[in-house]
Amino acid sequence: MTAFDAAMAKRTMNLYGKNPVRERLTADPSSIRKIFLQDNFNDPEVIKLIKEKNIPCETISEKQINNIKRADRVQGIVAVVDEFNYAPFDDLLTEEKKRTLILLDRINDPHNLGVMIRTAACFGGFAIVIPEYQACGVTDTVLHVASGGDNYVPVVKVNNLARVLDQAKEAGYWIAGAVAGESASIHDFKFSFPLAMVLGSEGEGIRYGIDKHLDFKVHIPMPGAALSFNVNIACAIMCYEVARQRK
Repeated sequence: MTAFDAAMAKRTMNLYGKNPVRERLTADPSSIRKIFLQDNFNDPEVIKLIKEKNIPCETISEKQINNIKRADRVQGIVAVVDEFNYAPFDDLLTEEKKRTLILLDRINDPHNLGVMIRTAACFGGFAIVIPEYQACGVTDTVLHVASGGDNYVPVVKVNNLARVLDQAKEAGYWIAGAVAGESASIHDFKFSFPLAMVLGSEGEGIRYGIDKHLDFKVHIPMPGAALSFNVNIACAIMCYEVARQRK
């Protein structure tokens, strides 16, 4: 590998799987540098899009494609794409039609983050804010699990969640946190908008330093077994209720 190739590799990511690549071809083809197809790949729609968007493409063997990206469900296609572009937080605050912000406190599992990006994309009108430290960033795995949702949901990376909560409040946002125990049920609670909602890590919840910034604390009623939702399931339920009330 030349020095140039090494530098290029550092500025790219591998997007794999039919759905993520198909959605990128539709939503943001200019971010795709090259696509590798396994020699038995057979998806007429994707192949047509590659030709229409004039994306450089190479057909290779299964062994070669696994050397590029070793993962489950590669599905015979890998796109080399530009490094993920995090959105500026200030831009969200100045949008005319403000999105609901989902602030994630110490979410470390890339699968959870990917599912939450996909969920936010499905409901629309959401943006995700993650801390730079003690949290998962947007990786190849996150993009795969998001299944194209990353094209429609701004993701912001910040140094300090507490600081951006202060900024959001100054911009007129109300802050709600998902907190078990003594809090209001989302079935009965009327959210105020624009809204930022905070979800904490499984087991530990929202940190005290973040907790004290909350205007409201809410929980998801669980009348069944004394268990708890995975954070991405809790996010989906919260997004559904927020989208319903926002409508």
